[in-house]
Amino acid sequence: MFGDLKVELLANKYRPTKLSEVIGQTHLIGKGKILSNLVKNKKMYSIILYGKPGIGKTSIASAIAKELDIPTRFFNATINNKSDFDVAIEEAKMYGQLIIVIDEIHRMNKDKQDLLLPYIESGLLILIGLTTSNPYHKINPAIRSRCQIFELHELTIEEIISGLKKIAKNENVLVTDEAFNFMATSSSGDFRSAINLLDIAISCSENKEITLDLLKTINSKPVFFFDKNEDGHYDVLSALQKSIRGSDVDASLHYLARLIEAEDLDSIYRRLSVIAYEDIGLANPSIGPKVMAAINAAELVGLPEARIPLATLVCEMALSPKSNSAHVALDLALNDIRTGNTGNVPDHIKTNSKTYKYPPNYPNSWVKQQYLPDKIKNKKYYTPRHNKYEDNLYYGLESIKKNKTN
Repeated sequence: MFGDLKVELLANKYRPTKLSEVIGQTHLIGKGKILSNLVKNKKMYSIILYGKPGIGKTSIASAIAKELDIPTRFFNATINNKSDFDVAIEEAKMYGQLIIVIDEIHRMNKDKQDLLLPYIESGLLILIGLTTSNPYHKINPAIRSRCQIFELHELTIEEIISGLKKIAKNENVLVTDEAFNFMATSSSGDFRSAINLLDIAISCSENKEITLDLLKTINSKPVFFFDKNEDGHYDVLSALQKSIRGSDVDASLHYLARLIEAEDLDSIYRRLSVIAYEDIGLANPSIGPKVMAAINAAELVGLPEARIPLATLVCEMALSPKSNSAHVALDLALNDIRTGNTGNVPDHIKTNSKTYKYPPNYPNSWVKQQYLPDKIKNKKYYTPRHNKYEDNLYYGLESIKKNKTN
């Protein structure tokens, strides 16, 4: 009953067969650029292409293989097993050379790497690795050292619209300018996502006419690059923290909104808890309890209302003065411990010492006595950042010390 049902996705139907057909990435495949020249000169070496989803990694790999007319096999590092690669090696020996395109190459385990490495090194296998992760952080050095690494850039709105117009023309579809713009902007740089939206819209349309109203009935929620297991997730969290640290309240709210839209409350809670102490710290010490209060409120009410206490908190965090003095001071102390720059605990502050002076027994709860070991007794780890709270704490104590003689 279902034998006659055939669905060919537009993204596959219009996958480029030549580098000149690839949308964007002109820094790599434009006239006179490195990948174009390699193909023109009928040369290819093992490479890694990295960048966000839907910006052309697979398309470039496929186009390179077709233009060079070298036998090619496509793999996924997590799905294909060692025996699949054994077969590819035997094919390479039969053909004299084989291109292997490996998606999610950062997930390739050591057994598979050890199997492929000598053949990649000899040139029998030409590896084209694809990844959304930064290869300098996520890919094993053994693979990385045998490949040239190229970063793909995010596509512009204009580039995506240009690509969509070519497909629409070939499919004899009438698309309004508003609809083109919506497909491009809602995809957040993911050309494949934009093509898929066009594909569905064509199937849902009457007389192959695509309007903005039609698209909104299909996709009312914008897509943006967000993968909880990969760099996109951490990029958004990093951007949130750096925006709060930089006191940009608008950017802070933007990245908070992206995380809320993805309904990733756990990551929000963890990151805001870190920011409270790493970036704001002693400049506004009440922020730590406020973070916990906002988290508790968000958990109590759930989404969508959870956004309200979180927005209030993030605004205060962004507008708050900043200080990293406490953890910077601790890191200096840790460095001394790890490098052996320590000493014995002074006798008068050891357990059950008879010579210890108990500060609460003295005016202002301070009495002059040595606490650091003799070897580092004059060491200074803590340097206050100039903000109202720290200045009051630090210089108030310094004033007490200066006026005390006991």
